[in-house]
Amino acid sequence: MRSIFFRNGVVYALDSSKLPYRESWLRLTSARQVASAIRKMRIRGAPLIGVAAAYGLALEALRYEASNVEKLRSKLLKASEELRLARPTGRNLGWAIERCLRKVEEAKTVKGLKKKLLEEAGRIADEDVETNLRIARNGLELVRDGDRVLTHCNTGGLGTVEYGTALGIIRLAWEKGRRISVLATETRPLLQGARLTAWELKKYGVPFKLICDSTAGHVMSRGMVDKVLVGADRVLATGHVANKIGTLTLAVLARHYGVPFYVAAPLSTFDLVTKPRDIPIEERDPAEVTHFLGRLVTVKDVEVINPAFDVTPPELISGIVTEKGVIQPPYDTSIPKAF
Repeated sequence: MRSIFFRNGVVYALDSSKLPYRESWLRLTSARQVASAIRKMRIRGAPLIGVAAAYGLALEALRYEASNVEKLRSKLLKASEELRLARPTGRNLGWAIERCLRKVEEAKTVKGLKKKLLEEAGRIADEDVETNLRIARNGLELVRDGDRVLTHCNTGGLGTVEYGTALGIIRLAWEKGRRISVLATETRPLLQGARLTAWELKKYGVPFKLICDSTAGHVMSRGMVDKVLVGADRVLATGHVANKIGTLTLAVLARHYGVPFYVAAPLSTFDLVTKPRDIPIEERDPAEVTHFLGRLVTVKDVEVINPAFDVTPPELISGIVTEKGVIQPPYDTSIPKAF
């Protein structure tokens, strides 16, 4: 099942904020609605956000009824900036927008522009599915029969168009008959692991246990983890990886206890220009930390630090699984070669 698709002028996306309680589909008809869904994490996961942004620009073009192609270009540029600001850390968002804007520049007519954007969005979605499958196949070499894999956040079909990145590797390993098991972190503060990864693993039939984020050190110290496998929202040419907050903590623990730490990400997540200190780290609503199910769980007016991402340095990463294979350190030479 695809988590996003276009039909008759409407983009339908599975609403991650409603899971695991119910499967609900968003019905989106404008770039602004797509940006809002991304900002509110109703659509989430770096690859899926990129696909959604591409569809958002296509929707905005379809809404335009005049014949002035220059005005439509201006309208789409404005919409693209709103989409970029929805989740600034993830590289796939900007990558997909830049790819679509090249099509905007190529088009000579409004009709042609609409056609090009819709085709490009569909192409990006289809490529995401095939890319994820290649990542899963390449990652199989890292997963042995009997492995106990710890994963963080949600990197499956709910964060991509279909199949997933890190969780896609786990899923394929299980489908190939490898008797693996998974430790899934709850992933505070929005519980993507408890809500989404657990939902997917149960659906696939993969044996798993859910743990609190703060339990990771304990299970590693007891020899209960054979490897850590996570996704990424941005990978730099240096090998620095921006991912869901808590990833850096897992990488430090894994290094201390001698557990291999792997990242899975498509090449569209790579950013060969930005320096580590310049990665934009999204700071989210304090209410995500101070409230649970709409109810205050701490003292009133408490100050909150709520970054959505952290950055793991390359020396803590054992390898990065991409659609072109597993990139090995030293990353400052191996990553440029992959491109």
